[in-house]
Amino acid sequence: MLIDHDRHLDTYLDQDAAQRIGGLWALAASSPRSLVHLPMRGNRGPSRGLTEDGTRQLDLVLLHHSLQFAPARWKEVRARLGPGRQRTVMLPGRGPTGEAAIDHEARHYRENRDLFHQHLHAETLFMTGSAKVFRDTARHFFDVARNGPGYVPIHPSYPHFCTELHSNNGILGDAREIHIGYCDQWDS
Repeated sequence: MLIDHDRHLDTYLDQDAAQRIGGLWALAASSPRSLVHLPMRGNRGPSRGLTEDGTRQLDLVLLHHSLQFAPARWKEVRARLGPGRQRTVMLPGRGPTGEAAIDHEARHYRENRDLFHQHLHAETLFMTGSAKVFRDTARHFFDVARNGPGYVPIHPSYPHFCTELHSNNGILGDAREIHIGYCDQWDS
């Protein structure tokens, strides 16, 4: 589930969804000619009442900036999409991953082009970025899949396992922060 709170975005995922989205994030990194569409708007929400008035659910599209896709064309493209079909893809082997492999200092230079940009059109959030920024941030989803199910709160103000893509990471160009939280209980 992806929720637009106007100033920030919240994503709530169970273990399977976090693993799948991490894989699709990695696909966006390794396949710059692909437009990855995740229809999430119709999904049921967390049972904890995390949605509120004034919020809306969104679909998600991941794409490499070199595609230069115009989000204003999305409604037309989405209308032509069929039901889709399952595909299996082989992603390149993982190179160095994790915090140690990321050059955090380089992210804060003016010349840094490895940034996410967001566009919102037709109830869909477009995350546009470079292969490097998709590759470096896929780990957030894998962390939620790996650590969310067994998480034991150590403090009442942190009731669930979560991570964020935020401006301090040096990865958000004209993009809003995204809170990625693990949730194992959903409305029926």
